[in-house]
This record gives sequence, structure tokens and C-alpha cells, in this order.
Amino acid sequence: MEKIRVLAWSELTEPKYAYPKGINVALAEYLNVFDDVNAKTACLDDPDQGVSEHALKETDVLIWFGHVRHGDVKSESVERIVRHVKEQGMGFLGLHSTHFAQPYKALMGTSCAWRAYVEDGKSGYIKVVSPSHPIAEGIIDFVIPKEEWYGEPYEVPEPEAVIFEGHYVDGKEIARDGLVWTVGKGRVFYFRPGHETFPIYYMAEIRKIMLNAVRWLAKKS
Repeated sequence: MEKIRVLAWSELTEPKYAYPKGINVALAEYLNVFDDVNAKTACLDDPDQGVSEHALKETDVLIWFGHVRHGDVKSESVERIVRHVKEQGMGFLGLHSTHFAQPYKALMGTSCAWRAYVEDGKSGYIKVVSPSHPIAEGIIDFVIPKEEWYGEPYEVPEPEAVIFEGHYVDGKEIARDGLVWTVGKGRVFYFRPGHETFPIYYMAEIRKIMLNAVRWLAKKS
């Protein structure tokens, strides 16, 4: 079986009490349980910022978590990632505050700004709105116990599909929490939940979404 080659990347500013080894390691360790995935990790302080030409040539799906060091990502790193998505068909999975990451913004071609950012630590209700999409396979509506919510509007190109909606503030705030696009030859999935102080990437539902997304981004589903 030809495995999906995943590179899970983080700037590693997430607190160790939530993710002792980083979000990238938390996801890679989970994904490597599956026979069809080979996940490696990289971080901002690696040589070539973890996204050398050689590394990207061996990557089918790049998972990216950025938060406060977006400005430290070099333009040549961004250019390599964008080229591999557009020309080589590499998938890109952006997590939460990655909406302001330079590679993601370059792929979207917009500001990628949300109206509001509220870390209230309250629960969020995640609703599956495109149940037939492969990323939603096996997922039913669920609750994230603690979350930071972002408020619409969200300045991105019109997505090909909205897979998940997040309902916050007792349903008064509804956000597009899972969106997909085709960019050149590659696919892009942005998943809005995942504030670094709330370790939701250990939740079964979130991990299943990540696995589904990796398979879809690699064009295996």
C-alpha cells in the first residue's frame, strides 16, 4: 500500500500543559496509527523552517499550525509551499489561527481576517452541514467543551463546500468552521476550531476529522 505522506508543522508556541510535544506531534502520533498514513513532524526552527524543497517533495499533505510567529515565516518558505500546492497537487490543512499564516493567505489571495476573536472558554456546538463530504464521514454533531470562537464575516474566497458550522454564544454566533477549496492542482481545508490552550486535538471527533481531511487532501477519498 502506498502511504499518504503527511508533514505536520507547528511553530511550537502552544503551551506544554495542553500539548506537551506540540500540536504537530499530537496529530502525527495519531495519524501514524493508520496503515495508509506516514506522518512526520517539522517546526519553524528546523533547517529551512521545516519546509525545504526536499521535505515538500516527499509530502502529500502539509498540516500547518501557526499562531504568533507568522511574521517569522520567510517568503521563500511561503513560495515553496504555494508552488507545491498549485503545481504539484500537495494538500494544505490549516488549523485555527493559521488563518493569518502567510502560506495560507498566499493560497487564498485575501486578508483571511475574521470580524471577532473571543477566547471565552465556553463550549461550541459543531454541526455537520455537508454530511456527504468525505471529510465529514463518520462525524455527527458534537460539542467542544471549551473553545475560542471567531466571528463572521470571514474574508476568504467563496469555498467549494462548507462542511462544519460552529454555533457559539448560545447560537447567536455561527461560523463556517470547516471550508474547502481547490487551488491549482491542490486542495485546501481550513478547520477553524483548535485554540492552543484547549487541547481539542485529542478529542475523538476532531481526530477523525483530521484523518478524513488528510485522505481527502491527498485525493484518496
